[in-house]
Amino acid sequence: MNSFGRIFRVTLFGESHGIQIGVVVDGCPAGIDLCEDDLSHDFARRRAGGRGTTPRIEPDLPRIVSGVFNGKTTGAPITIVFENTNTKSGDYTNLWNQPRPGHADLTGQRKYGKYNDPRGGGHFSGRITLGIVAAGVIAKKIISPLSIQAQLIEAGGSENITEAVEKAIEEKDSIGGVIECVCSNVQPTLGEPFFDSAEALISHMIFAVPATKGIEFGSGFAAARMKGSEHNDEIIDADGTTRTNYSAGINGGITNGNDIVFRVPIKPTSSIGIQQETYNFKSQSVQPLLIEGRHDACIALRIPVVIECATAIALADMALIAQQKTTVF
Repeated sequence: MNSFGRIFRVTLFGESHGIQIGVVVDGCPAGIDLCEDDLSHDFARRRAGGRGTTPRIEPDLPRIVSGVFNGKTTGAPITIVFENTNTKSGDYTNLWNQPRPGHADLTGQRKYGKYNDPRGGGHFSGRITLGIVAAGVIAKKIISPLSIQAQLIEAGGSENITEAVEKAIEEKDSIGGVIECVCSNVQPTLGEPFFDSAEALISHMIFAVPATKGIEFGSGFAAARMKGSEHNDEIIDADGTTRTNYSAGINGGITNGNDIVFRVPIKPTSSIGIQQETYNFKSQSVQPLLIEGRHDACIALRIPVVIECATAIALADMALIAQQKTTVF
């Protein structure tokens, strides 16, 4: 459905061109400082306007409508809403008959029939990640002093990100990228064996971010080409610090206190300025499609903060579960 989490539970709602979008966060402990200004820093990092990002710029002004009183969380569900003010829905009128390659136009139409909203991608749009960022800001407060830092380390197959983005703009095409995320000051014992492993829960949230195509922790796929003598992380002190960190701070699904490190590949934006061929259901033939609208040449530029916040949500839920298990009455 549209929710994640067992204790720290996040629910997203809204459509890209609807009246408003938002998020409901349930399970947040009472007494945490929270106001609209707390969201501004991470919202600014996600916002469009930079070179290679969409010309659609929304103010993204949050309104906290429940769960906060006198600047403190109350323990009740927190609802945060955002108005959609800069929409051009006419750019999407042709997509019902001719769905865009690489988008959810076709799958959304087949799943929800004539009731699917195709404008700006509807509920499938990357705009909905604003709710993930809002919830992630709250989650970061819960898990502090654990810190999460994500950055774009490669775009279009190059470490020269600026040059790669400029080339994509010139060619009216799009490029993907690789984001690396590092979580420091991680408390040990988060996560469970097997189904609720730390990797599984983080991955669940990461794949909720549109355009994500994979994830690798620590040594990732390179582990398949290593020997055990090379890959094993030697423990060097009583705190469990390891000399290397190929396991990315997780053993048996449980955090060991070392940094959690993972990388995420982000696909190229599907909407491009180059004519493509795709099936037209009205004419029942493959026809050219030139996509209108305002789109990112490199959506990966705006995703690091979303990856951070998605990770924070998963870790906050794990931390509250661990806290509940250790509570003595």
